Amino acid sequence: MKNANNNSLPRIVRNSQRLWDDAATMPCSLGCVSCVDHPICGGAHNNASFFDCSDYCRCNDKATCDLVCRGNPKQFVERLREVNGLDLKNAPRAPIVSIEALPPMVPLIEHSTARVGTLNSPIVALPLHALLDINAGTLRYQDRDALSQKFGIDPNARLVISGVARDRRIERYWAATDRAAMLEQLAALDIALITPPNYSVLTDVPRTDNMHAMKRILMAAVEMMQAGLPTALHVNARTERDYERWAELIAERPEIQCLAFEFATGTGRGERLDWHVAQLSALAARVPQPLGLVMRGGMRALEPLRAAFAAVTMIDTDAFTKTRCRQEAQFRPDGKLVWRQHPTPRGAPIDTLLQQNVAALHSNHIILERTHAERRRDAASRGLRAPNRADRQAREG
Repeated sequence: MKNANNNSLPRIVRNSQRLWDDAATMPCSLGCVSCVDHPICGGAHNNASFFDCSDYCRCNDKATCDLVCRGNPKQFVERLREVNGLDLKNAPRAPIVSIEALPPMVPLIEHSTARVGTLNSPIVALPLHALLDINAGTLRYQDRDALSQKFGIDPNARLVISGVARDRRIERYWAATDRAAMLEQLAALDIALITPPNYSVLTDVPRTDNMHAMKRILMAAVEMMQAGLPTALHVNARTERDYERWAELIAERPEIQCLAFEFATGTGRGERLDWHVAQLSALAARVPQPLGLVMRGGMRALEPLRAAFAAVTMIDTDAFTKTRCRQEAQFRPDGKLVWRQHPTPRGAPIDTLLQQNVAALHSNHIILERTHAERRRDAASRGLRAPNRADRQAREG
């Protein structure tokens, strides 16, 4: 898909962390000051010493570059037209679609391979790309019964549909000629929540490509809400200004009640995870409406984000992937959940192991949610405690 992901192209910098944007510690690139996109982009702030973000385009032949950049003017204009420019605020409005409360954890089920039974879970998450036949412009499954049989889930289970996927899968969704028809069919399945495709906001591409991806995410989310689907807006972002733009938009749109975020890739690395947690928390504080959050990855981010958002749900991939690798979730005597090898006979179904792992992860997340709530209450009580004698003497002195 993106030429910027082509491994045959030279890397911009040896250490990709130098491209992490941080306006608090790094100056704005010199060429950004006079850039026409600076008001909405905010400029690049990193340790890579580039004149401006156009230096991020490494394509030898600009005419074949499929990044959204001015190096290929004809394509650049076409890509801007397909999203009506890079400004988020001119995206269409959508009705308010109520979103029911979700549990602290929802297991992602990718398929039913190596299983013969039905997973006993009142709610499951399914990948959006696996439900759609893009070429035919329709769902792969005629009804809930056919879908449930394919994925080995309870026909009455609540469904969370996750748009997170590799670029090649979600690019096909954007290219679909009749997304509205597919979304109408999805709405008939009584979806509890859906998240739009998380179009990549990469660090090593021109900023116009980032802003185009963000606009596509927003437009996909609007289309879902217009189809009557309870939707969580995926807030991919690269810079502090990106988060500010999301906050400005959400503050003006009460129909946006829930956000989605994915920590499983670059955003979950080391100190960058902490940076994104701080930005997400600041976003939640800027908007008037209480926001829910649906996460993939980033267990370490759960507690601080629960302090910032009205509710946080983890779409868990471990139960499914660890089961497929024949691992079993077990609780140690100290209450910590660990994974241990659990070999099965060749050809034996893994239904029992999956059921056990899903139950263990559910329990673990319920415990975590209660623990996080208790810590917040304890911190609040300490902060609001009545002043003691020493406090009064110190003030009076």
